[in-house]
Amino acid sequence: MTLYQPFLDYAIAILQERLDLQPYPIPAGFESKEGMMGKGKKAEPVVTTSHAFQSSKLRQIRAAHVQGGNSLQVLNFVIFPHPIYDLPFFGADLVTLPGGHLIALDMQPLFRDDPDYQKKYTEPILPIFYKYQQSLEWGGDFPQEAQAFFSPAFLWTRPQRTEIVQTIVFQAFCDYLQAYLDFVQVAQPVTDSQRLAEILAAQQRYLNYRAAKDPARGMFTRLYGEEWTEEYIHGFLFDLERKLALTK
Repeated sequence: MTLYQPFLDYAIAILQERLDLQPYPIPAGFESKEGMMGKGKKAEPVVTTSHAFQSSKLRQIRAAHVQGGNSLQVLNFVIFPHPIYDLPFFGADLVTLPGGHLIALDMQPLFRDDPDYQKKYTEPILPIFYKYQQSLEWGGDFPQEAQAFFSPAFLWTRPQRTEIVQTIVFQAFCDYLQAYLDFVQVAQPVTDSQRLAEILAAQQRYLNYRAAKDPARGMFTRLYGEEWTEEYIHGFLFDLERKLALTK
């Protein structure tokens, strides 16, 4: 059992329970990939597995799970709604490196500066954020350019102890995901053509930013090479541009 396996197991179980969950196609070669981290006697095998689903309202629900023993544990779990809904993205970046844990949880807004949007999607989850903020210290500065893509309920922390990840962070992950699925449950399709165009543009902005700035790029390149990494990022992790190109 690895550190983030319980998170992934919970997510898949609750998604199956609450949604009309269907598989989402994972391109060949990305379902599972093995590599080695470190050199000589310190070398450890690293396995990256991909998981993907979809539902009537959610275009892609996907996870990249990296298991590298004591040196590396990562779960990147993101939900992308169909662009006919104004739903935010659900994002969980759970990273454990030799230097410690990096935890980021959020419902990333399409329109951060829109007060109506914030009232609809951020205000209802602020009580969850405040609840966990008391025991999960703020993780410090993050890039200015990234701030536009996070909500005021962004839970960003660097816990020192693994047991905090296994308990408090796990419960926060569960609560954020349940709250997100509550939003999904009541979401109604947008019919206004101008708003639909704004939603698609906002989704594209977010995906283009994430694909360009993916913090895992260096790790994956060292493990599996540049060609595999770029195809994994653009062809699976952030694949909206590819999917839109196929429909034109």
